[in-house]
Amino acid sequence: MKHLIGIFIASSLLLSCGRFGKKDEKQEQSERIVCISKQYNEIIYALGAEEDIVAADISSTYPPQIKELPTVGYHRALSTEGILAAKPTLILHDNNIGPEHVVQQITALKIPTKVFGKYNGDIRGTDSLIREMGAYFHKERAADSLCAILDKDMEQVLEKAKQYGDTQRVLVIHYGRASNVYLIMTAKSTAARMLAWAGGRMAVDGARGMKQMSPEVIAASDPDVILLTDFGYDRLGSLEKVKALPGIAGTKAATNNRIYRVEEHDLVYMGPRTGKVAARLQKLLHDETAAK
Repeated sequence: MKHLIGIFIASSLLLSCGRFGKKDEKQEQSERIVCISKQYNEIIYALGAEEDIVAADISSTYPPQIKELPTVGYHRALSTEGILAAKPTLILHDNNIGPEHVVQQITALKIPTKVFGKYNGDIRGTDSLIREMGAYFHKERAADSLCAILDKDMEQVLEKAKQYGDTQRVLVIHYGRASNVYLIMTAKSTAARMLAWAGGRMAVDGARGMKQMSPEVIAASDPDVILLTDFGYDRLGSLEKVKALPGIAGTKAATNNRIYRVEEHDLVYMGPRTGKVAARLQKLLHDETAAK
């Protein structure tokens, strides 16, 4: 515990820097919330409840203004020092944080934490989460409005999907920053549900939401479309370099140049924009002209 107290004192002297070097302008706030969840952060901003958020995890990238906040590291590779530097009075997270020793240190320091309810990974569950968070932040009317818009967007997407069926087989590749490897999202993932709503289907099955990418898996799936999340796509830097990944070049998607960059935060969780995300996926899958 003496070591933890030392960390706390040292960290309290630090000024957390934003992702673009911006200093923390909220040092004197009485309520200081560190939110370590992409999904929570998007909902908080959509509710207009972000005034007490002083830091976020580095993978929380929507809306764009959240990038101005100081960061506490990657949500699965946090450091106690980084969190304490933000001087939090409350930590919000979705039980997807680590490593375990950091979680234990936060618990030992008795920093208050909160996890909102875990709902089914569908639109009804997303509505419930938005409303729970709206009640917590006293933004009930904003939550009702967000849910109404989401439900209307989804109604339009599902109606349009009836004309497509699920003929487009899609391979979704995600770069895992914690493990530094490319991973494939499976039919068990949140992305698979979104693709089904858009009128497509995941090219790879699996017992878990993601599996390690291999040339054999890619060749066997032979997708019509490949979606690569932003960090992994940008790391490579061009379509030709994406095609050079093991197993990609021989696929129908590569042959027809149907490889697209997508935002990670659009596919790994559901939120207020999920209906709009599904509508964009429909265009990528079924309107090649719109996808260019």
